[in-house]
Amino acid sequence: MNFNSLSFLIFLPTVLVLYFVIPQRFRWILLLAASYYFYMSWNPTLILLIAGTTLVTYVAGLLMPRAKTPALKKTICVAALIYCLGVLVFFKYFNFLMENAAAFLRLFAMDVSWRGLDIILPVGISFYTFQTLSYVLDVYKGKIEPEKHLGYYALFVSFFPQLVAGPIERPGDLIPQLKAEHKLNWEDFTCGLRILAVGFFYKCVAADFLAIYVNRAFAAPEEGNALSVFLAGFLFTSQMYCDFAGYSEIATGAARMMGIRLSRNFYRPYAPESYSDFFRRWHITLTRWFTDYVYIPLGGNRKGMGRRIFNTYVVFLLCGLWHGANWTYVLWGAYAATFLTVEMLLHKPLKAFFTKHPVSENRSLVRGLKIVAMYLILVPAGIIFRADSISHAWQMLSRLFTGLGFGSAYLETVTAHLGLTPMIMLQLALVIAAEVLVWHFAEIGRDKPAPVLTEDAAGRSMAANRLLLMVYIMLAVIFFWLALLASGDTSAFQYFQF
Repeated sequence: MNFNSLSFLIFLPTVLVLYFVIPQRFRWILLLAASYYFYMSWNPTLILLIAGTTLVTYVAGLLMPRAKTPALKKTICVAALIYCLGVLVFFKYFNFLMENAAAFLRLFAMDVSWRGLDIILPVGISFYTFQTLSYVLDVYKGKIEPEKHLGYYALFVSFFPQLVAGPIERPGDLIPQLKAEHKLNWEDFTCGLRILAVGFFYKCVAADFLAIYVNRAFAAPEEGNALSVFLAGFLFTSQMYCDFAGYSEIATGAARMMGIRLSRNFYRPYAPESYSDFFRRWHITLTRWFTDYVYIPLGGNRKGMGRRIFNTYVVFLLCGLWHGANWTYVLWGAYAATFLTVEMLLHKPLKAFFTKHPVSENRSLVRGLKIVAMYLILVPAGIIFRADSISHAWQMLSRLFTGLGFGSAYLETVTAHLGLTPMIMLQLALVIAAEVLVWHFAEIGRDKPAPVLTEDAAGRSMAANRLLLMVYIMLAVIFFWLALLASGDTSAFQYFQF
C-alpha cells in the first residue's frame, strides 16, 4: 500500500494501538506480520524475494564467525553478496542489459533482437537489498555480532515504515531499537505526529501539485524556451525533494511514534554552498552507504588525486544506475561526478586565493551567490534525472542554450509551456515557501535525547495539549489529502521505482 492511500490511514493507527497494547515480547511478531502484510498489498508473491534474501543473509551472518579459515569466511560473504546482487540485477536490470547487448551486436551487422521478459520490478528492492548487504559486510568485517534471532533480523530487513524507500538503515542502529522496550511516550508520539504531518504535506500537497506543471513542460520540450525549461527543472528539483523527503518524513514519523528513531535522510539539501555539500544533505543514508562500502574500499581520498577522481566516477556511475535501468541515470551520475571533480580540482587554488583576498564584508551575499551557482548546476542535473531518455534530456537541455530571448511574447511562451496563470504562480510561490516553514515545524524536538518515561501531571497536561494540536493539524492535512484523492491528482511516490 502507498502511504498516501486510505488503507494506510487505517493500517497505521491499528498497528500503533496493537503495538502499545500487547506485551513487549510479542511486538516483533506484530511488526513483522504488519510489515509483510504492508509489502504483500502490492504483490503477494514478491514477499518470497524478501524472505529468500532474509534467510540467505541471516544464515551467512551465522556461518561467517564460525568459519575455520579466512578463505571460507570470505567465500560465505561473497556467496551471500552474489545472491543478493544477483536477485537485484535480474529483476531490475536484466532486460536493460540484454537490450543494450543486442544493440551493441547490431553495430557489427549481427541480426540480434531482444523482446524482453515480462519481469515485475519488486517495489523497494534496491533499498532492502542494500540494507541486507550492509549487514553481511558489517558481520564479515567484525563491526557487529550476527543477529541470532531470525524474527528480529527479518524485521530489520522488512520494517514497514522504511521498507520500500528507505532510509537505508544499518543493523547496528536499527536492530537494538527493535529489541528495546518502548512505552507510550507523549514526547515521541507528538514529535512523530509532527514529522508525519509534514511528510504528508510534502507529498500530498506540494509534490503532487508541482508535478502537474513539471509533467506538462517535460511532455512538450519543443514548445518551451530557455526560461521555461529552467523553471521546469527548478520545479522538478522541488517536486523530487518533496516527494522523496515526504516519504522519508512519513516513515520517520510513523517509527518515532513507536519510539524508534530512523536515520535522518535529508537536511536542507537545497541550501548548499557546494556540490559536495548538496550530497551531504540529500539522501544521506544512500550517500553514507556508497561512501562506506564502495568509495572507502576503493581507496577513498588516500591514494592521490587521480585515484580519488576515479573512485568518484565509479561511485556516482553506480549510484546513477542504482536509481534505475535507464541511461539517463548513468548520465546523471557522470554529470555529478564531473562537477565534483571540478570542485576537487579547484578547491586548493580557490582556498589559496581567498586566503590572500578574504571576503568578509558581506558573508550573506557570498553565501547567496554560492547557492545561486549551485542551482545553475542542480537544475540541469534535475532535467537529466527526470528525462525519459537521452534524446529527451538533450531536447530539454538544448533549449537552455537555443531558446534565449526577451519581451512579452517570450514570457507568454513561458507561461503557456508550463500552463501557468497568475493565480497558479501565486500558488506555486506559496507552496515553495511553505516547504521551508513546515521543515522548521518538523524539526521541533526531533534530535532531543530519548525522553524520561516518568513525568508529573503538569508535564502530561502540556504533552496532551501538544498532542491535541498535532491531531488538528493532521486532520487538516488529511482533509486536503482526501480532496486530492477525490480529484484524482495524487500519485505514487517517485522513489518506489528504485
